[in-house]
Amino acid sequence: MPTSSLHRRRLFQLMAVAVVAPGLGASAPSAGAQAISRVLAMSDLHSAYERTGQLLAALEAEIAGSDVPHLIAIDGDIFEHGNVVSVRSGGAIDWAFLGELPKLAPTVVNLGNHDNDLTPDLHEVVARMRSLGVLVVSNIVDARTGQPYAEAAVTVPLGRRSLRIVGAGTDSLNTYPKVSRDWLSIPEPGDWAQANLARLLDGADLMLVMSHAGVAGDRDILPLLPDGALMIGGHNHLLFQHEQGRSAYAHTGSWSNAYTTATLFDDGRITVGSTAVDREAAPSARIADLIATTLATHLTDEERAVLGVSPRAMSLGETGRAVAAALARAADAEAGFIGHTTLGTGLPAGPVTRYEFDAVVRFDGKLMVAEVPLERLAGFMARANQDRPMPLAERNGDFVYGAVSDVAGRATIRLVTTDWCALNQAEYFGVSDLVFSEVPQVRVKAAAAEGLLTA
Repeated sequence: MPTSSLHRRRLFQLMAVAVVAPGLGASAPSAGAQAISRVLAMSDLHSAYERTGQLLAALEAEIAGSDVPHLIAIDGDIFEHGNVVSVRSGGAIDWAFLGELPKLAPTVVNLGNHDNDLTPDLHEVVARMRSLGVLVVSNIVDARTGQPYAEAAVTVPLGRRSLRIVGAGTDSLNTYPKVSRDWLSIPEPGDWAQANLARLLDGADLMLVMSHAGVAGDRDILPLLPDGALMIGGHNHLLFQHEQGRSAYAHTGSWSNAYTTATLFDDGRITVGSTAVDREAAPSARIADLIATTLATHLTDEERAVLGVSPRAMSLGETGRAVAAALARAADAEAGFIGHTTLGTGLPAGPVTRYEFDAVVRFDGKLMVAEVPLERLAGFMARANQDRPMPLAERNGDFVYGAVSDVAGRATIRLVTTDWCALNQAEYFGVSDLVFSEVPQVRVKAAAAEGLLTA
């Protein structure tokens, strides 16, 4: 069936979307309202050592330059099993970073699905965090004993006020380290919130809900949020803010590329905005030497080897679309798609080492192709590239970055994606009837490197 002109125009509109940085979230406080506290929030850090020192320096500057009480909130996924330096050093840089935070301000961590990447038993992870002075919240339960790994809610003094903090994790068990999955009992986020959130927030002064459930799970929690609460989300590596009455909801980005500042006012309103972390800025003196020494000690010559040159620095979204286009070229396809969290961070400019590239394309795998009618492509593109500004109702959490070449005049097109997205096509494409076949002798990382880097 030929594609209608309206459908075709919609397809090309989606292909040409210009992605912009998210703007401010919640509405402004009333005239004369006073700031009573600030929350510096981040999520999905994933051992991003190229910015760990710069992130700490930025937090130091934020707190030193303000006279209101602060809380530092990390919404899960501090560690990264795909980072060879993190694994070989036992997360030395991550633990040092965590240890410095309580010296700046009260610090709380909500457990994510990568926080036991290096130490499989979450009890040990939580104990070590607490030994550093870090508070931990989570609704994850030890399936072996029925005991929680941490309290689901804690109350923290914050200047002359107090803040009730509630934590929830993702129930996507296959995203946790395989060795630990039998030890984890994790409730479905919406059901858990329906049964517990009102009780956990009862009598609270100020309120912070930390959810590592992702947008899909968060959407079921948001209607239960009391007016004037702050909610921080993670897991989907997104950066956006959303207003709900006097409440604010934000995802804070990933890979230490940004952090979110939420300012709570005495009239009950909250302002929220994000700040980029400059990779070229000076790192904090507290951990700069440790970072340099740890990298020098644990990187091999092979990992330091330059794979190629990146003509320019790219944002995460730009990188995702460039990788998708590279996969399409490698598979002789008109459309390419790659899962958003297969990517870690944006491609830097200049020479790119194997170690740096592994932080850009985190996972390797097969390429899978399918033939589809052109008329279906607009639907796939509508779900893709969710780093763009879009209504919360249209966000589905897991998504693909997509790129399409000229498809004018075609009745069918060939699309390519990774084996992970093909296996989970209902999540990423919203359908379950695509028939995929493997592209022989081509792998994700090699195709991406060849398409993105010059000699």
